[in-house]
Amino acid sequence: MEEKKVGLIAKIKMYFEKHKTLAEIIRFLIVGGVATIIDFVMMGVVLYLFDPALYPSFWNVFVGSAEPSVVATIVGTGAGFVAGLIFNYIFSIIFVYDEKGNSKSAKGFVIFALLSLVGLFIHLGGMWLGFDVLGINEWIVKIVLTFVVLVYNYVSKRLIIFKKKEEKTNEE
Repeated sequence: MEEKKVGLIAKIKMYFEKHKTLAEIIRFLIVGGVATIIDFVMMGVVLYLFDPALYPSFWNVFVGSAEPSVVATIVGTGAGFVAGLIFNYIFSIIFVYDEKGNSKSAKGFVIFALLSLVGLFIHLGGMWLGFDVLGINEWIVKIVLTFVVLVYNYVSKRLIIFKKKEEKTNEE
């Protein structure tokens, strides 16, 4: 009897069909990774626009040793948040979550935005504490906070927005 050979892609698909939550987390990480890049670039743009004299070129925003103002880091964090939020909302519905819950509604968007706003406040408070109070490099603080908020975002959105709608029963 001849054994059927299964290609690598087919094996991966079969694995993820058995482990749907893991597949969802990986998709969440991909979308979150792109949203994070958008966030970081927006922060870099804001830092550069606030004080281009601090940086010999735009790319020095990411690798330079200049100290931007606290206001620039807060505005940059906010601008990055908004850009990342829009991208994340759209691709969470399209790509990340199999279960759509009530995400495709005005109420779903508002809840998504409010949960994200909590994440923003965690991020802003952490930026203030880490950068302004403790004097840690703004990018180190941002990277650490990105991981903290990432976990919060997945768990809160999965449990509140992208949960399976409860089926109504016709019991009398």
